[in-house]
Amino acid sequence: MLVLGFPSEVFGTNCYVLAPAAGEECVIVDPGVAVVDQLAEVLTEHRLKPAAVVVTHGHVDHVFSVTPVCGAHGVALTVHEDDRYRLKDPLGSLPEDFGAMLRQQFGSTGWKEPDDVRTVADGERLAAAGLDLAVVHAPGHTEGSVMFALDALPEGMASEAGLTSTLLSGDVLFAGSIGRTDLPGGDSEAMNRSLRERVLPLDDSTLVLPGHGSPTTIGRERRDNPFLRAVM
Repeated sequence: MLVLGFPSEVFGTNCYVLAPAAGEECVIVDPGVAVVDQLAEVLTEHRLKPAAVVVTHGHVDHVFSVTPVCGAHGVALTVHEDDRYRLKDPLGSLPEDFGAMLRQQFGSTGWKEPDDVRTVADGERLAAAGLDLAVVHAPGHTEGSVMFALDALPEGMASEAGLTSTLLSGDVLFAGSIGRTDLPGGDSEAMNRSLRERVLPLDDSTLVLPGHGSPTTIGRERRDNPFLRAVM
């Protein structure tokens, strides 16, 4: 599996592009603030054609560019049903002056949802671009936060000791930390349940590609992440 990732220049949100190989269709995950140009370069360099755009949750730093990206390629946006409402105004939960700054600096004069928005629920499987993504609902950071699980590894990692699968964890799990729960819609009790019931049962051999920061593994986080250790 070809996995290309890069952080946005605002909030450092990781945008990922997944494809079976170069020159094929791809899935775009979490196109955040000011990623349109860099994403276009990645697609051109690797000759990729987007088949779908998916987001791990509805916060603005993960959805800011969904409308231009979906529109440019004629594809749908997929979001968990519990975060669907956030697409009406993802800037609304930000301080007014900060939202205005984003609009002015990055050319957005007003928010508009993508023309085609589809919702998913826990346990569904998304088949797109020759890939199979399992939807794992893990609320706490937001009501509709999800992780995407794949029974595949980025190319070049198949031989690394013990790794067997990949998890796009969004803002549920980071290397050494977890997503915050103090924003509107956040819930610390729900987050602890998600960590205990959705993250801890995963195999240690799972590669984790988080919404912010560096890749990690479930085994490493089970051993070293204080938030996971607290709910064991």
